[in-house]
Amino acid sequence: MKRLLNSAKTILLATAFSFGSLAMAAEHTLTISSWAPPGHGINAQMWPNLIKMIEEATDGKVTAEIKYGLAPPPAQMDLVLDGAADMTVIFHGYQAGRFTATKLIELPGYEGNAETASVAYWRVHEQLLADANEHRGVKLIGLHTHGPAQLHSDKAVAGLADIEGMKVRVPGGVGSDVVAALGGTGIKVPAPKVYETLASKAADGVVMPFESRGGFKLTEVAKNVYEVPGGLYRGSFAYLMNQDAFDALPEDLQKALEEKVFGEPASRMAGKVWDEIDAKGREVTGTTEGNAINAASEADLAAYQPIADGIIEKVLSEVSDKGIDGQAARAMIIKEMSAN
Repeated sequence: MKRLLNSAKTILLATAFSFGSLAMAAEHTLTISSWAPPGHGINAQMWPNLIKMIEEATDGKVTAEIKYGLAPPPAQMDLVLDGAADMTVIFHGYQAGRFTATKLIELPGYEGNAETASVAYWRVHEQLLADANEHRGVKLIGLHTHGPAQLHSDKAVAGLADIEGMKVRVPGGVGSDVVAALGGTGIKVPAPKVYETLASKAADGVVMPFESRGGFKLTEVAKNVYEVPGGLYRGSFAYLMNQDAFDALPEDLQKALEEKVFGEPASRMAGKVWDEIDAKGREVTGTTEGNAINAASEADLAAYQPIADGIIEKVLSEVSDKGIDGQAARAMIIKEMSAN
């Protein structure tokens, strides 16, 4: 017994020494502002994964810590722009009028998961969308999408026609365009407010990816999912960093982050995590009593196509007004997603 206790002490001391060495090695600690709940995949997986990537790329010299409640979701970019936090993730649709080119990845009709979409998104941004300069003032370090968005409601939706007249929580961006085109009344609130919006009956439903079934506890307040293959749209996110905070890092660490973490690696990781949490959301729906997934009929899919085409045409026109070749960008997204 004494030998076992001594062995246990040795292991604990070794573990403590290991963590202590890592903490001592960190010369720069970045502050992450997060607006999602602590248990959400963004905080439970994405940020920890990104922190690990940063630490590995810099041999532990750069790390980061998550802080909550620094600002509401729509204010995150300005928070980082002003230097009140070093890093954050934003949802583009929360800031009406600020982003247009980012709506291209949100369009309905893309085939593929969040990982392939996120990689395609970064590549298309670098080649065609960056000229819009919509993230000016901050350093863009990653882009990603959530999985295909569906309609979640407490009352079962049997078809597209049922959506007309519904009050639906929308995220902004293409998600809002879709609900309007389907005859619904959009109620724009950020994701952390969705549960209370549905629980109070201020909205009849919400358009979000499957992840939200668990991440925002929709299994309790929206027991039915109306599922359209490929989704009604996708959502667009960006990882941002304060430019001064990046510039303050030694050049060798900047280079390591640029080469090994920022850009496509971070984008791919985030998309991959979203696929995982979407799968968990679908699973929890199937195992929660009273919850159901109602698949769109072939007739509904046919009826949705001209609606989707109209939204695509509208967004391409908006993007063209920004001096971006929207047709070329959309074609590149499709090509990149099919290749990954």
